[in-house]
Amino acid sequence: MEYRTLGTSALKISTVGLGTWALGDDFWGRVDDAQSVRAIQAGIDAGINFIDTAPAYGAGHSEEVVGKAIQGRRDRVVLATKVGIARTKDSFGRNLKPESVRKEVDQSLKLLGTDVIDLWQIHWPDPNTPIEETIGEINRIKERGKIRYIGVSNFDRALLEKARKLAEVVSLQPHYSLLERAAERELLPYCGRESVGVIGYGTLAGGLLTGKFREVPAFEGGDHRGEFYGFFKEPQFGKARKLVGVLEGIATERGKTAAQIAINWAVRRPAVTCALVGAKSPAQARENAGAGDFALSPGEMDRIEAACKEAGLAS
Repeated sequence: MEYRTLGTSALKISTVGLGTWALGDDFWGRVDDAQSVRAIQAGIDAGINFIDTAPAYGAGHSEEVVGKAIQGRRDRVVLATKVGIARTKDSFGRNLKPESVRKEVDQSLKLLGTDVIDLWQIHWPDPNTPIEETIGEINRIKERGKIRYIGVSNFDRALLEKARKLAEVVSLQPHYSLLERAAERELLPYCGRESVGVIGYGTLAGGLLTGKFREVPAFEGGDHRGEFYGFFKEPQFGKARKLVGVLEGIATERGKTAAQIAINWAVRRPAVTCALVGAKSPAQARENAGAGDFALSPGEMDRIEAACKEAGLAS
């Protein structure tokens, strides 16, 4: 596994990180908590040291599962969670008011079973709360030693620049994959120039880039991937399938899987520090980790880019 420094922080994180939204048991289908714990631990044992969660993932359920999984392994983990999304039964609400921020950090620390969060990220902007108020409170929480570093997620460049004037923001977490490349227009070049770490999420596009979907899937109840990602409908699905065929060809040549090729592509892109990937089983976690121990060649990267352009998927 390759490890990189996250932005201007002192954090050394694995290029493949573990995203845990699916382990919240409320949005990506049903999961078994015991197996989720085993998946996290398998990832750690395979070299993944960056674990990303959020209170919004199952209204704290994901944080609780992560907390159980890292007992006895806390010193091997760079622990990241978020703030600002209140999960209810039927919706996600944004709240970055200082009083809510104060409550969230203590709740996250309790569920995670730790006394400090390594990276605390604003999950989504809150248009009803001035960013100055939110960042001011987060800075005070950092001074109290409850968090080590500050990051943001789903910010555009203008808001990222504003946040960086108010605090040392060491990372940005944008949606980024072979099927979602909007971040390449402004965000990745800016982060590269300014030494802001980039943690991409949605790396496998809800599993579409693994190659397991040969036709548009009908997801089971409780699995909302088809709503969150726009790729699971035509014509996007057909375009993605053409690209997946190229990934599968390279995977066969390299003795890898299509998923590993898609992950490795993401971590080889300019300015990207880490690619987040979910895992519901130990086998998936180990497969994901295996994407961090090789490098696609320039020729292979060119083949993938040509396939993106042919399919109309390039940025």
